[in-house]
Amino acid sequence: MNSLPLQDLIARLEKELYRLHYTEGTVKYYRLMWRRIVMFFENEGVDHFTEEVGIRFLDKQYNFFELEKAGELKQSIINAFRVIRMLGDFQQHGSILRRYYKQKELLHNDEFKEILQYYVTHCHQKEYSRVTQNHYMGISEKFLSYLESQEIVFCSDITAKHVFGYINTLLGYSYKTVELHLCALRSFLRYLHVNDLHPQDLAETIPAIKARKQNRIPSVWTPEHVATLFDAIDRGNPAGKRDYAMILLVARLGLRTMDIKHLKLDNLKWPENRIELIQSKTSGVLSLPLLPDVGWAIIDYLKNGRPKVDCPFVFLRHLAPLEPFSDEDRLHQIVVKYMKLAKIPISSQKKKGMHSLRHTLASRLLEENTPLSVISDILGHISPDSTAVYLKVNVDMLRECALNPEGVFES
Repeated sequence: MNSLPLQDLIARLEKELYRLHYTEGTVKYYRLMWRRIVMFFENEGVDHFTEEVGIRFLDKQYNFFELEKAGELKQSIINAFRVIRMLGDFQQHGSILRRYYKQKELLHNDEFKEILQYYVTHCHQKEYSRVTQNHYMGISEKFLSYLESQEIVFCSDITAKHVFGYINTLLGYSYKTVELHLCALRSFLRYLHVNDLHPQDLAETIPAIKARKQNRIPSVWTPEHVATLFDAIDRGNPAGKRDYAMILLVARLGLRTMDIKHLKLDNLKWPENRIELIQSKTSGVLSLPLLPDVGWAIIDYLKNGRPKVDCPFVFLRHLAPLEPFSDEDRLHQIVVKYMKLAKIPISSQKKKGMHSLRHTLASRLLEENTPLSVISDILGHISPDSTAVYLKVNVDMLRECALNPEGVFES
């Protein structure tokens, strides 16, 4: 694609937009922007696209750099920036990357659609968790869509070059995102080989990532911010009662968001004061004490806040349709809502969703000298190694691990 003149690059990109079911209104907007970009490139005497000239276009047309520095970029300018980014990505990869996906149906190829459905059935039969099934299906669909953009028609025609090309589109994403994509790709490519849909096990060509998840430092809340968050929740209305109970389940018991959304009435063992459930992520059994404040919050919601509908799930939406939260809803917006009400600083450098409250619980337990194995059981980790990442949050405990340089050199 690098050798294509700008006009030809745009023509191919427009064709790809239609293949991915972009609406006529959206394509019309892109055409308008492309005409402005082409005119600018012609005035610059450049006939091939480069992101350097593209950024120059943004700065001259919209004063991009000054507004970005001042934090005053309008949505229209951000949209223009996306047009430039999309041109650069398409030039480099010959495909529209996942950051631009808005459409629900990605595939045209009937064979790819059929294989994807068989693969979904395979994941179900392997008893992968629902979360893993959804991730693997979505990533496999994006990979097949990428293959369509490369004009691949049959799975047997996939080569290692195509696999590497798709992996290159993930450059710039977080370690966790790349790791998830590579795991899903290995599973899908192995499925193709085992089921005689490809002569080679291309899963073996996928590189391993050397980075480890323990490299990250979890985002945690201060006790003051946690208290302020709870104080901001209006427990006088039904939605507030629900939100308070859900956030308590994370902050006090460390439940994962998916497990809260899947929590059923029969998971509440009132006579034993316990919560027992099958975890969505690990499929393992989790049994936790139903602490008094958590229990009373759930009771208040069930008696005075929950819509009167026949549904086995504890927590429901309060706007029609009155049904459980979807698996795709991370409940992130609920925490952010109360952070804004409580005037808690929101930083792009720190996570601010439900999971950060789970991290906070683990950190607090560690400060109270709770053994890692016990924290691991509470959080539902398969291995205590997954819990070890929280050691880095406690600076005082890290100091205890430090060596005395003089003592080292003397020995």
